Amino acid sequence: MRVIRRPLAPGETDHELVWLCVSLVGLALAATWFVVGLPWPHCIFLAISGHPCVTCGATRCAIALFHADFWTAWKWNPLVFSVLCGLSIFDAYAFAVLATRSPRLRIAQFSPAEKTFLRVFAVVLLLLNWIYLLSRPAGLF
Repeated sequence: MRVIRRPLAPGETDHELVWLCVSLVGLALAATWFVVGLPWPHCIFLAISGHPCVTCGATRCAIALFHADFWTAWKWNPLVFSVLCGLSIFDAYAFAVLATRSPRLRIAQFSPAEKTFLRVFAVVLLLLNWIYLLSRPAGLF
């Protein structure tokens, strides 16, 4: 695997622009949802099984994160907290690259072993997060 820095090629998808727009639209929709006073989303998996799913607590995690209560956000859902922090870092990078028209960072040349490692790592993270959520007190979610 190599990380390279290069200008955007003609006709290449501008991932920084696309994903910055997607995340900002998502943030705007979430903020509008709560300002309008729509009901909180409920987990169907939790309602059926009585156990939290892998993303249970994500809404409360995001709200705590936006209130800068990082410890509470982490306790609600560590995986969602980590993803939101990573998304915030990516958004800052994307904005800086778009504003300055700088070369873009790209990850290239994954070996089959690296691809396998990343897939296994993602599954292990999901399972560890789910085990953590299942270990939380009953009735918390």
